Amino acid sequence: MGIKSRRDGRNAARSYISCYMAKNVFEDLGFSPEEAAALKLKTDLHSQVVKRAARYSQKQLQSILDESQPRVSDLLRGKMSKFSLEMLVIYAEKLGLRTEIRTKKVRSRSAAAGHALML
Repeated sequence: MGIKSRRDGRNAARSYISCYMAKNVFEDLGFSPEEAAALKLKTDLHSQVVKRAARYSQKQLQSILDESQPRVSDLLRGKMSKFSLEMLVIYAEKLGLRTEIRTKKVRSRSAAAGHALML
């Protein structure tokens, strides 16, 4: 019998956890597959909007998005609960991102997860 190091234990734990994690982190947090898909869509779109917004100052974003400084700050600080998916689509379009939602048939219901594609 060999002596196991702490590192061996951590690697085994990671290996065990990765085998049972869903493809969508929101499912891992207990959301239904449908809710997880919606949250993933919103998160993906928000990430793309913030990435594009990084090209501008907050003052410029106020003008581009036609929003107040506190609202722009909330967007950039990741306060996603304050923004609807529809508003994020509008922001994306104003920032020059084309938004599109694609759907595809999946083999199992648990594998269903939507994503936003910015072209």
